Amino acid sequence: MKNLVILGAGTSGTMMSNHLISKLPKDEWTITIVDQYKTHYYQPGFLFLPFDIYTSKQVKKNGKKFIPKQVNYILEKIDLIRPEENKINLESGTTLDYDILIIATGTKIAPDEIEGMNGPEWYKSIFDFYTYEGAKALRNKLREWEGGKLVVHITEMPIKCPVAPLEFAFLADSYFKNKGIRDKVEITYVTPLGGAFTKPKATEALHYLLEEKNIKEVTDFNIERVDYENHKIIDYADVEVDYDLLVTVPTNMGDALIERSGMGDDLNFVPTHKATLQTKDYENVFAIGDATNLPASKAGSVAHFEAEILTDNILRYIKGEPLKEEFDGHANCFVETGNGKALLIDFNYTHEPVEGTFPIPGVGPLKLLKESRTNHMGKMAFRWIYWNMLIKGIHIPFVSATMNEKGKKFDKVTN
Repeated sequence: MKNLVILGAGTSGTMMSNHLISKLPKDEWTITIVDQYKTHYYQPGFLFLPFDIYTSKQVKKNGKKFIPKQVNYILEKIDLIRPEENKINLESGTTLDYDILIIATGTKIAPDEIEGMNGPEWYKSIFDFYTYEGAKALRNKLREWEGGKLVVHITEMPIKCPVAPLEFAFLADSYFKNKGIRDKVEITYVTPLGGAFTKPKATEALHYLLEEKNIKEVTDFNIERVDYENHKIIDYADVEVDYDLLVTVPTNMGDALIERSGMGDDLNFVPTHKATLQTKDYENVFAIGDATNLPASKAGSVAHFEAEILTDNILRYIKGEPLKEEFDGHANCFVETGNGKALLIDFNYTHEPVEGTFPIPGVGPLKLLKESRTNHMGKMAFRWIYWNMLIKGIHIPFVSATMNEKGKKFDKVTN
């Protein structure tokens, strides 16, 4: 028997286990998935948890229920990958052999990377919402907060779900309006980018919304340190932004396992061929989702599209066939804009987000790059789709893994 091992049982790893269990010959291959955490989180829900839109129970479930019974599920910390020997060391001392390895170890926040961020004010006046613990602590803070200077801040790119900090600012605007204290809250959006988003076309639309909602914008801010005693963030050009409540997106890094194994870049992301999802250094090792260094969004929709293409390429690899260079960086993201509305953006490596219809060209029912209540309903419906279809490896009707160009007018962008 040959062994296919998946490291990580988050969104990407769970999807791959479901895709492959029905496609690999059971008399020839065993599939093993390894993860140290029992709980599977619906991470897009972390955005809504601080505003009491979702409850804690709605964003977490027992991960084992989503892993196929025929898959060998190991609940243990991974100590080391030894790619030259096709072996994995587990913390208990157990060694796993593999013929094919899929790295789906995701990304984690690293607040220690910035001086003063993870200090005595962490989860007191400084919060993240990219973790369950951070989002829950922030929820408790917002319930009692009576106003002041709220700063929504991005440390550096890349980050998981690049639109989430903007969504947080928009939802905060709605949240404080509904509480009747918006006039007591000054919201400032601080980013290292030159604009509101990574894509110029979307930046135009999102900048307008910032202005409309009276959210100040500070761009090109490369943070050096957090002065938590005086409630300031300071960048390398000595620009200072005052805060009473800092909601920050710390540096996002790949799992420390990747660093220990000598397989990552400076941020512990795995160098990966952007069209095939095969790693650049080992032909029998593949990477998916947030664990890769691909110039694509680190988002669940991207992992979903990657999983369909990677499944095909794993089967081609086993047969000795050339891999398809098919993944085009496709990302499809709802952008919650507050007040029961949302935008929808659809883009890839070479195409900007543009106006049009989704998922059916010319029909919709969703409109691209336009605020609507229908898009908000789509965002809310995605939680059901996630738990019942996406991580179970069920194809979502009318949604292709690569970007559908029909019914859209766009300009090409250069990388």
